[in-house]
Amino acid sequence: MQIGIDLGTSYSAAATYVDGELTLVRFGEAKQFRTAVFFPEVVPDPTVARRRAAESAAATVEGFQQALFGDDAVEAYLEYGDGNLIESPKSMFGYRMDPQVRKVVVHIATYILEHIRLAAGRQFGDDVRTAVIGRPVHFRSSMGEKGSEQAVEIIREAAAVAGFDSVSFLEEPAAAAMHYHKRLATRQTALIVDIGGGTTDVAFAELGGDALPTIVRTWGLAKGGTDLDVNLSMQAFMPQLGNNVTRVPVHHFVEAASVHNLPKQREFRRQDYRFVDEPWRARLQALRQPGATTRLNQTAERSKIVLSSEERADADLGFLETGLGVHIDREHMHEAVQPFVERMQRLLAEVRETWPSVPASVFVTGGTSRSPVVKAAVRESFPGIPMVEGDPSLGVVSGLAVAATEFTAALA
Repeated sequence: MQIGIDLGTSYSAAATYVDGELTLVRFGEAKQFRTAVFFPEVVPDPTVARRRAAESAAATVEGFQQALFGDDAVEAYLEYGDGNLIESPKSMFGYRMDPQVRKVVVHIATYILEHIRLAAGRQFGDDVRTAVIGRPVHFRSSMGEKGSEQAVEIIREAAAVAGFDSVSFLEEPAAAAMHYHKRLATRQTALIVDIGGGTTDVAFAELGGDALPTIVRTWGLAKGGTDLDVNLSMQAFMPQLGNNVTRVPVHHFVEAASVHNLPKQREFRRQDYRFVDEPWRARLQALRQPGATTRLNQTAERSKIVLSSEERADADLGFLETGLGVHIDREHMHEAVQPFVERMQRLLAEVRETWPSVPASVFVTGGTSRSPVVKAAVRESFPGIPMVEGDPSLGVVSGLAVAATEFTAALA
């Protein structure tokens, strides 16, 4: 059985077609899960775990180890205050790392992919061994294109250990284009804009009708929703911890806000704030406690979601200091979004210049496309062209399911 997998920076999902109907893999009652995994102790080697499991007649890594995924992973970490929580591991795949760190990163990806494979197998009553996995045009990377190549190698290696016999890769905007293709009765040119958690990807495509979808060109920007969360945290929360008030360097606050970047998190926790004036000292020391930066990031993410539809959000920072809270308004959100919007609009301007043919429609998907400010920026970049809004969470995975069931041979 073949499935499509959207291994996302913030959330992951999987789907396939059953009797001609799109069917999403369920993770409990949810259609997707937060891309996070928690290990009570160290990150175990899945190859060793599998060998031990086989010896004890327990057939899967999942059955042998105590890994938790998604929101359960975050909640367990916050409850225990110990162990290893890895959030947004995809953000690490493209960065330079020594062999031991790379090995651990592969282990993490293996557990997530096996979690997806086993969930699909249980739901469909079939052994899932083949997948089409989405990838951004450019991974977040410190090594340019070599970083993207490394990221694909890591995912491929992890998929093999996780039990997949064969995997192929499809750029995420191309996947979203295949989903949109299924909705179009007549042929047209379309611009696909996928604004995800870690990256923003664009494709110019010929879609619809009886002909096969054609992806003409793709573009990518290694920025997305996680950058908005960090920016919102810097705008609204970090002044309450002394940013731009104390002599603590700004990069300390950036490191604290970047929960998806393990090296930055480790660097922040190594800092000593004993000589910072109160109340900043106590708040910074509280933020260094296990789970605190995760709580702060969750608060920023929830505030971002509230501000997409409301004028104001009230954030409780009582886990740092009793009674501490912040009132956030649309102005904070606008300031947090603006750097990303400017980068995205420069990318869209490059698209217009490189491919001057006017598309018949602009199809927008990806979790960050929920933001009214972000959607308005896309409209502003292509005035007068109809903008079609896809499901923010499921546009890419739906297209990957199409690719897995209808176009596998073309991807091999």
